Amino acid sequence: MAPDADKLRNRKEYMVDADDLAATQSTQEEVRTMKTIKDHEVCIDGIVYDLRGFDHPGGQSIEMFGGNDVTATYKMIHPYHTEKHLEKMRQVGKVTDFVTEYKFDTEFEREIKREVFKIVRRGREFGTWGWYSRCAFYVGFFFYLQYLWVTQGSSWGLAIIYGVAGAWIGLNVQHDANHGAASKNHRINDILGLGADFIGGSRWLWLEQHWTHHTYTNHATKDPDSFGAEPMMLFNDYPLDHPARTWVHRFQALFFLPVLGGYWLSAVFNPQILDLRQRGAQSVGIRMENDFIKSRRPIAIGLRILYILTNCVPPFVHHGLTWSAFGQLMLMGVAESLALSVFFSLSHNFENADRDPTEHFRKTGEQVCWFKSQVETSCTYGGFISGALTGGLNFQVEHHLFPRMSSAWYPYIAPTVREICKKHGVQYVYYPWVITNFLSTLKYMHEVGTGAHWVKDPLSGKN
Repeated sequence: MAPDADKLRNRKEYMVDADDLAATQSTQEEVRTMKTIKDHEVCIDGIVYDLRGFDHPGGQSIEMFGGNDVTATYKMIHPYHTEKHLEKMRQVGKVTDFVTEYKFDTEFEREIKREVFKIVRRGREFGTWGWYSRCAFYVGFFFYLQYLWVTQGSSWGLAIIYGVAGAWIGLNVQHDANHGAASKNHRINDILGLGADFIGGSRWLWLEQHWTHHTYTNHATKDPDSFGAEPMMLFNDYPLDHPARTWVHRFQALFFLPVLGGYWLSAVFNPQILDLRQRGAQSVGIRMENDFIKSRRPIAIGLRILYILTNCVPPFVHHGLTWSAFGQLMLMGVAESLALSVFFSLSHNFENADRDPTEHFRKTGEQVCWFKSQVETSCTYGGFISGALTGGLNFQVEHHLFPRMSSAWYPYIAPTVREICKKHGVQYVYYPWVITNFLSTLKYMHEVGTGAHWVKDPLSGKN
């Protein structure tokens, strides 16, 4: 859901037949509940809009969100939009039970957007020539290695390099594209976004989970990433008596990397590819039964079969049903997993990260600034070189503030973001080196696993 606001002014007229128009007119003031939002509708600030006939400049991806409240998601993806932009969609009703924990248009948000947009002008926030050069290198390198993997067979060295090359596609190519940040042209984003499928994942499952994660970062009950590793590991700092806790988690810092190393295996053979309903997003209330998602299921399954044929089968074709072939395939998967998931895990799991950004709302009923919560639940490490290697994922604070901005711009806006955060008393966490971020994450994982933050007096032996 990444439209170009300029094109909205030149959108096509709605193509709605007489029966649909009559039905729409009769329901203009229809009162709804969140559960009665239809699959072709979305809710924004308690208003229900019909997506049918809407010529969305960002392509059909908007239809993926049909049937859901997309208030925070819409405002996150469209930082330039005002209420007038919503007038371009057909309003068909209002919901009576709409509640939002976040507030927008705060003084902090206004200043940070104003200053950042002085650096990155409207319409220039997409991929630069430098970004496209990197993209071409990573794509070319990946497919060259895949050619060797398929035609000449696997080897131990190729397995490692090929796995890392796949991770680079995930970090540097599909990530920007699936954020709608690679290009104004949604078709380019759609094509490059399929990089997720060529490395063993799924573009549509990724969109379902990742956009939910961005909207509700570190939210204990709404961020699917915060409990995606359960029951093996805990990212959420649950109370000591929480049922998710087991004695095994006391040692999770020790098996942190081995668990992350299994990411590829769990993705490639994930049965969710059959129905394209990402269970993490579904568990927090995201509905995924609209026609758009149903229409993508055959494509997703076809791409998964292609992936298995070009990646899982070749080692056995060249080496037979041997442990060597199996080992090289698994090594490729582990290399890709670690090169991907380690960088992802650093982003929001570190010492002093805000693990409950909406606590204030629950206690007082006062909404919390969404922009502030994004800063205090994320961290940034390194600089330009780290950004080039990780697709800007080292600039997590900047990325979560402006997720539809290409990663190529994050090194340029980071100093300004830090300055404004300091001015407004917003915690900005920066690590000069990736290793310092990693050590902080390991320490955090240990403290969460042992429940150290919930022990009031460690020396007393009482909680």
